[in-house]
Amino acid sequence: MPKMKTKASAKKRFKLTGSGKIKRKHAFKSHILTKKETKQKRNLTHSTLVHKSDEPNIKKQLCI
Repeated sequence: MPKMKTKASAKKRFKLTGSGKIKRKHAFKSHILTKKETKQKRNLTHSTLVHKSDEPNIKKQLCI
């Protein structure tokens, strides 16, 4: 049987933390920023964790 391949899109978007959780960045921060409030843009800068219900699918894509 061939090796499992990691999804390249998932590899670029997600990182694993030391405790085994999955870290992600916020969306809506790339363009059309003039109509967004400064507070919203500042809060979108920080990374966050993936929801617990989505973790199994992402781990499958990352071959973890």
